[in-house]
Amino acid sequence: MTAFEFATRFVGIKEIVGTKDHPLISWWLSLCGFSLDAPDETAWCSAFVNGVAWSLRLPRSKSAAARSNLLVGRSVTLAEAKAEFDVVVLKRGTGNQPGPEVTSGAPGHVGFFAGLERDRVLVLGGNQSNGVCVQSFPVSDVLGVRRLI
Repeated sequence: MTAFEFATRFVGIKEIVGTKDHPLISWWLSLCGFSLDAPDETAWCSAFVNGVAWSLRLPRSKSAAARSNLLVGRSVTLAEAKAEFDVVVLKRGTGNQPGPEVTSGAPGHVGFFAGLERDRVLVLGGNQSNGVCVQSFPVSDVLGVRRLI
């Protein structure tokens, strides 16, 4: 089973509104050093990628920082990206953002490569609209693509 196939099993998982937290999101966060009672409002896109990678015994960053995934696996170009084991690391926010040489302390987002549509990259990720789903992002926001195998 590929990482992408495994990740699709979690589509629809969402944060729980209010004082309760989704236990699976909290568990994914625990793989990144948080306690098991970490709130699901914590940024968890990297935790989702780490949870899928951990489950499949693939390399993982062990960090909740999205940009930490720029150090995992091997680099491939966006043109070479495949939806089996590739993760996409993106800039997040507005204004002038640092490049891929900054792997911590800067905003980012990470998820599994799900395809390209014109000038947009499709990403299967966690913490997208507070859940696991596929969303599109501008290709210009891509900091790097990493193959986990």
